[in-house]
Amino acid sequence: MRYVRTTQSLDSGIALVRWVGVAALLLTLTACQDEDPVMAEGRPVSVVTVEAGQLAETIELSGEIQAEQTVGLAFRIGGRVAERLVNVGDRVEAGQVVARLSPTLEQNALAAAEAALAAARGEVDTTRSAFARQERLMDQGFTTRPIFDQALQAQEAAQAQLENAEAQVEMAQDRLGFTELNAGVAGIVTARSVEPGEVVQPGQVVVQIARDESHDAVFNVPANLLETQVGDTPIRVALADDPAVVAFGRVREVAPQADPVTRTFEVKIGLESPPEAMRLGATVVGTLELTSRSIIQIPASALTQQGISPAVWVVDPQSSAVSLRSVDVLRFDPGEVVVSQGLEPGEIIVTGGIQALHIGQIVRPLPPAAATGANAAFADPPGRRPSPS
Repeated sequence: MRYVRTTQSLDSGIALVRWVGVAALLLTLTACQDEDPVMAEGRPVSVVTVEAGQLAETIELSGEIQAEQTVGLAFRIGGRVAERLVNVGDRVEAGQVVARLSPTLEQNALAAAEAALAAARGEVDTTRSAFARQERLMDQGFTTRPIFDQALQAQEAAQAQLENAEAQVEMAQDRLGFTELNAGVAGIVTARSVEPGEVVQPGQVVVQIARDESHDAVFNVPANLLETQVGDTPIRVALADDPAVVAFGRVREVAPQADPVTRTFEVKIGLESPPEAMRLGATVVGTLELTSRSIIQIPASALTQQGISPAVWVVDPQSSAVSLRSVDVLRFDPGEVVVSQGLEPGEIIVTGGIQALHIGQIVRPLPPAAATGANAAFADPPGRRPSPS
């Protein structure tokens, strides 16, 4: 009896295994029948062919009007400042007096030099008369050669003393004139550094004057824009408050070092015949139209990521397999992306259905009309977001 029960148990187990195998086979066949024949031919995607375009970029920067040349005025002698006749913003003409030193010391020195000059002239007259007398006596034989030579030397010494006294008077007159500080050029006072009553040293700047001859538009330019090849291209400069006031200029000077705080470079644009409304210190906007260059623009829908880098899916025209390629994005525009590197004209990229792609997958490009209507069908089911491998 026990033997019979064991046999029945084994038979039941074998039957169960057979039924499990049949069920697995049926499930496999069902899965094969459920597979989309379209997907077997390649996942349908919308694509575009990369084409090169032209980009005419415009650069705008804010700056201010400055004088091309600024002159610092200083006294040639030291002394106490008696008066300063100009303020910042005043217009001065060439030769105009802008400040004065106290002239007392120089006036006294001039008086002393003039007194010494008068004494030297008297001495010259005396020695000249003495020499003339010795000269007559020498002709008559009533004097000796040593006495004659002594009179001649005295006359020459007095003449030299007279010339020295005259030079001292001229120097004293010059120093008295140096107590007045004159503007050597016409322009606008941009700074002052002393006040009446202060004692200044020779060469110490009292006021600064911006010359009238020419003006610059000065801009602080980021380092990446310095690589732009401007050449001799004219730059449009307009007043920020009144864009109708316009002047044109060219790059005149670029600072060799960046500002330690802003990390920008100072660029000076020499203006050609700027209007009077462009006064010193006025805020201006400089506009530069760059020469057109070749670029590649692709739809924004084609952009995905490879790690932390932007990338696009590229279709191999021979095998219809896709590969993920990193690209450098130059600029993001509404609905479009400007690519600087990574793509070549004529290549095919995927623009719709990129969410479910993987490297090496076979795709079937849709015709343009079909791709437009089928973009919504490319979205993945909820919860499914395959990542590129």
